[in-house]
Amino acid sequence: MSSRASRTVVVIKGGPSSEREVSLSSGAECAAALREDGFQVIELDAGADLAQRLVEIGADVVFNGLHGRWGEDGCVQGLLEWLRLPYTHSGVMASALAMDKERTKDIYRAEGLPVAASRLATRAEVAAGHVMAPPYVVKPYNEGSSVGVYLVHAGDAPPILSDAMPETVMVEAFAPGRELTTSVLGAGPLGPARTLGVTDILTDGWYDYDAKYKPGGSRHVCPAQIPEEIAALCEDYALRAHEALGCRGVTRTDFRWDEARGSDGLILLETNTQPGMTPTSLVPEQAQAKGISFPELCRWMVEDASCDR
Repeated sequence: MSSRASRTVVVIKGGPSSEREVSLSSGAECAAALREDGFQVIELDAGADLAQRLVEIGADVVFNGLHGRWGEDGCVQGLLEWLRLPYTHSGVMASALAMDKERTKDIYRAEGLPVAASRLATRAEVAAGHVMAPPYVVKPYNEGSSVGVYLVHAGDAPPILSDAMPETVMVEAFAPGRELTTSVLGAGPLGPARTLGVTDILTDGWYDYDAKYKPGGSRHVCPAQIPEEIAALCEDYALRAHEALGCRGVTRTDFRWDEARGSDGLILLETNTQPGMTPTSLVPEQAQAKGISFPELCRWMVEDASCDR
């Protein structure tokens, strides 16, 4: 029996967050790739009995396929540390920091990385009047995948936010330009930390949840057809963001680039510690462009798994 076949990898997916459906898809794709690569794989929809189920199964490694709150914000990472189960992706602190968009920006600023002006506000403040000059974006400060994002143009009335939005939200100056993204493989089985290039994301409108995950919602140009200087900056900034936040495993950092301003027009939006792994996702595409197959990428994550991350 191979060492892979003798190890039980539990892929946790689904969970209670607003990104449940994406997580179910990501988890299923990763589980299939790991089985193809020879691992013994069990898929587990993460519920309130997650700790009990992991102990009953006798997991050797946990592949974290969760997205959004509880799975991406340090909560499940803390549970896995408590159970002393090796797991993929970032640890407790890095996950919590990266999920909190305002604290992420504090880390970016301390590292000298460029960001858009922003502030936290209550839903009542947002509805009462413009808290900054339009155009601006209103979004949850602790969600991902463009869940609950409002774009407010000049001349628009202040938005009335959905009850599904948290009481505190981030209001951020709108950054015009192209949507770029860069993935990072942290130091691990494939050697020192490395970037996987830059993808240019093309959409007919706002790069929202549907554009990210529905077939045909967006078009990816990988590698991006952009000046070498901008590509190099994206890769440098993404690697610095990954390391400044203390991330492990795979991350993806998103940018906006205003071509008219050259290098001064490039800003960081956020770093994703649990990037999507669906058929339309960006990390697998970038890895493939670098000659890393999807099963090889998933195997790298399992081999990189550990506690005390």
